[in-house]
Parts: sequence; C-alpha cells; structure tokens
Amino acid sequence: MDNKKNEVVYAFIDSQNLNLGVRNDIRTADGKHFRYKGWNLDFGKFYEYLKNVLHVEKAFIFIGYMPDNQELYDALKQDGFELIYKPILEILNKEATDIKIKGNIDAEMVMHAMINYQKYDKAIIVSGDGDFFCLEEYLEQNGKLGKIIVPNKWNYSSLIEKYASYFLNMSDLRKKLSYTRQAKKGMDLPLRVPVAESEPGMTQSGSRKSNKNQPTEMVVGDGKGPKYFGM
Repeated sequence: MDNKKNEVVYAFIDSQNLNLGVRNDIRTADGKHFRYKGWNLDFGKFYEYLKNVLHVEKAFIFIGYMPDNQELYDALKQDGFELIYKPILEILNKEATDIKIKGNIDAEMVMHAMINYQKYDKAIIVSGDGDFFCLEEYLEQNGKLGKIIVPNKWNYSSLIEKYASYFLNMSDLRKKLSYTRQAKKGMDLPLRVPVAESEPGMTQSGSRKSNKNQPTEMVVGDGKGPKYFGM
C-alpha cells in the first residue's frame, strides 16, 4: 500500500477468520493431495508487519471472550493489539450431546470501523469473509479502503473478489510471519483449551468450506515451545 507520510492507517482484524484461514489444510476434491498446507501465524510478527510495513497506527483484533483464555488476551495486548471482545455463546445441539462455542464478531468489527471512521485515512480489513463486503464497499467508495488481507487465497468469499486489486495474501507472507521456536520469550509448555466454531469464508467459486466441529488453536508465544489457545 502506498501510504502518504501523514496518512493514519487502522487495521480491523477478524481473529477467527485469520487464524482458521492460515492454519487449516485444504485438500483436493479427492482428498489425496494438499492444495494448501496450514501453518502457524506468529501474531507478534504480524503486528510488527502491520506497524512497520503497512504503517498501521492502531490494530484492532476482534475476538470471542472466554475467561480461560486470559493469557491469550494478555499476550495479544503485549504484542500491541487493541482487543474488542464478543461474549461467547455455548449452544447445545438437539441431541444434547455436544456443546458448540460460538463467538461471531462481524457486527462488532463493522461497528468499530464506523465508530473510528473519522480518525483514520485508510482502513485495512483482515478477513476473507463476505459479511464485510458492505463495509469494504463503503470504504472504497469513500477512498478509505487501504488493503484487504486475505488469510487464505484458496478459501475466501467470492463477494469480495470485486476488490481483488486491494488483496494482500497471507500466504505470500508465510516466511516472514510464521511461528518459530525462538520468536518470543516467556511462554513455557503448550496449552490447549476449548475452541470456537467458525468458518473462514467461501471459495472463489462460492462453495463454502465447512469447518464445523474442527478444532483450531492460536499460537501466541515461545520459550521452550509454542503455547496454543482456542479461538
């Protein structure tokens, strides 16, 4: 993105879409081969990229709130992100045998993009979800759309294809932003907690790739090994 020195840039990040899009494998139709092999995004490195390369002044990350994940939230704040929480809902299925955790943040992300509208010159939207099409359309019409960072070029909404000229694919940043063992200090043993259900978006053809009941985690630290948290 060609930023003028006096431009104020804000980033609005759909945490689940980003994390699932980067981490989840995508196979060919016959299931025998990988079209895309998932990887671990280092959120600390991602913040530094937003700040130093895309000149982001504030990076808002929208995430479902679970009390057990406080260590995750603290780590993200330490990295530099400003967190906007959405309360988590626990949904019991009809057979009363399984609880799904749901924390969709679409409304919050659109709302905060508009609350802060007068404070930034350009907005970077980090999501491949078509639910943000109306926001991206409005920003583009008013000259405020900076970039759309697509978590997975193999799996995003066909709705946002209209703004492909604004795309920045996370896959192109894999070498710079992937998690490595000595990326950070202060994190010890791996930790896994319950996860939220989410779907990254739709493929270019418009067919949804479902991730129902598929666990995912978020890597936030290092030390002796990665630390994982549910999204």
